[in-house]
Amino acid sequence: MRIDRLVLVAHRNLVELLAERREAGGESVLGLDWGRRPELSPDKNMSPLQARVGRQRQLYDQGLRLVAGCIPYRLKNVEDAAASEDNLEVLMISSPNRCDLVFPKGGWENDESVHDAARREALEEAGIKGELEDEELGVWEFRSKSRENSCSREGYCKGYMFAMEVTEELDYWPEQGSRERRWLSISEAITLCRYDWMREALEAFQERIHCKDIEHQMREEPMVVTVSEATDHQIPSMCFVKTSDAQCLESPINALC
Repeated sequence: MRIDRLVLVAHRNLVELLAERREAGGESVLGLDWGRRPELSPDKNMSPLQARVGRQRQLYDQGLRLVAGCIPYRLKNVEDAAASEDNLEVLMISSPNRCDLVFPKGGWENDESVHDAARREALEEAGIKGELEDEELGVWEFRSKSRENSCSREGYCKGYMFAMEVTEELDYWPEQGSRERRWLSISEAITLCRYDWMREALEAFQERIHCKDIEHQMREEPMVVTVSEATDHQIPSMCFVKTSDAQCLESPINALC
């Protein structure tokens, strides 16, 4: 009983001491300033952005998890407006705890459009912002890497991939602690793609760039074709020749693509 009484007295004295320090605005016995909250040292390597986690908002289509991603690219020579393959680099990022490179992608959620999902994943995983093309490169079905050795239907995804011209690279981003960025030529990236569907998306991007390059060249150098030249160069059948000019019923770019 005497020990319990001593404990109660000591506790009461401590409470009174803390109250006095708090009222006086001085330093407490715990080393804290009662007049203000303790300040936390800023972490220069911490991004103010936070990556989304969990799948509460995840969208599905007939059991397939919907995924959105992009192939980020930039011009090596910004003074050359031509979007030729030689003037382009694509960005790949490392996978956490794996020795492979991928393009940024992730789950499409029910409070965003597919384009917003692709932009968000690019920001969270690669720390980039840019101009996302409206038309997708394609849609692929594939098995998620965590389920790639499973025989069940579970783990299948339906991925929408877009091209994104990068306009900004952030110094800090949500997943920088587990991912590294690497700029590559298209040919290098194709050899480093681990997954067939991702390689196919890159090849679709390569084909689109090829078409844009042809379009740029035709704008810069208008093509005048004679009847004999048309025969020699085998102009596509949807084109017809009138006097000295070749005209297409459809866009020449669509014909070539």
